[in-house]
Amino acid sequence: MIHAARDMSPSAATSATLLAGLADRNPTLFRRIGLPLGDPSASIGLPSGNKIRIVRDLEMDRVQAVGADSGDDSVAIELGTVFCPADFAPAEGKLSADRETATAQAVTECLLREGITRVRCDRTLPMIYAYHVAAAGIELDYDDELGVVDRRVKTESEITSLRQAQHVTEQVMLQICRRIATASVDDDGHLIDEAYLLTSERIRAFASRLFMDRGFTMSHGAIVASAPHSADCHHAGTGPLSTGVPIIVDLFPRDESTRYNGDCTRTVVHGTVSDEIARMHAAVVASKAAGEAELVPGGSGDAVHRAVIRSLEAAGYESHRGELTDEPSIQHGTGHGIGLDVHEPILLDEGGGELLAGEVFTVEPGLYGRRTGGVRLEDMLVVTENGPENLNELPFDLDWT
Repeated sequence: MIHAARDMSPSAATSATLLAGLADRNPTLFRRIGLPLGDPSASIGLPSGNKIRIVRDLEMDRVQAVGADSGDDSVAIELGTVFCPADFAPAEGKLSADRETATAQAVTECLLREGITRVRCDRTLPMIYAYHVAAAGIELDYDDELGVVDRRVKTESEITSLRQAQHVTEQVMLQICRRIATASVDDDGHLIDEAYLLTSERIRAFASRLFMDRGFTMSHGAIVASAPHSADCHHAGTGPLSTGVPIIVDLFPRDESTRYNGDCTRTVVHGTVSDEIARMHAAVVASKAAGEAELVPGGSGDAVHRAVIRSLEAAGYESHRGELTDEPSIQHGTGHGIGLDVHEPILLDEGGGELLAGEVFTVEPGLYGRRTGGVRLEDMLVVTENGPENLNELPFDLDWT
């Protein structure tokens, strides 16, 4: 049976913590294993304080070396003994030939040998582990905060990794915006370079090559969108880009060496910037500053978002969340946590919780309409006792010539 951890009072002497799955897809598990393993692995925290990591046999030496030799706190490596599934073969029967099943069997056998009767698990635990643990008579307590709070507050090394990821993201952003701004124009007002139409797809391919050269990947894609597509704030954009129209460029790549993400948005206009687009841009810049002023320890994601909304509404724009509009409007929350995932808790949005020193957020207000296109700006900031620290350096200009 699975219980909500907040409703249970398990004995400290018989309760363990379990995280399991694929560390290359599960950032919470990665921080405990220390390597982005593509095979099943598990981290068990025992009531004694000891930690057990179960990994594939051929990975044992690598994982142990990370735990023993790393002086880097960029991942919260849970030092402890490293085992493989064969070390915990069931008392009756044998391990499955299927690696995931065998790892779940080994986890269960390990818990039984340690006398564990209850296990605290997180939101990512695969069903196969829950099934085998429960089948052995061990109770599962679901803790929706496990692995969340400790990932929210970043170490200095993690902030360094995010700063570097954002720096590279800005390098690519600068090249993209300048390429758009300096393109030629055909008779239809479409942008051209190298004798070809400049499209959203070509710019994304260009960005992908630039990031690849720097050891980054665009596993989640990128946004290069103009009207009418940019009326939808998350439309990736498609087709030819045009002069005089705002083009939203949103890049969110991952540094493959550290696995931390960049996330930056700028808006570029080729040619003349209309008065209306200039007003939209000024309103977004002002709202961003208003939101950032609320980015303090003890503040809240809700307060940051409300400051942005008040600023945009004071400039004459309305909220239409979940609704595409012809005229420019407010469509989304203000930002999100970022780290090993592009989107991490908490949100800078309605009901957003308390802010903690050391958290890193994006702040990304925007305005969007079918007629006008969209304007969005996004920076990455660290919450500190002395006010927010901006990890970005690029200006907000619409003109990138």
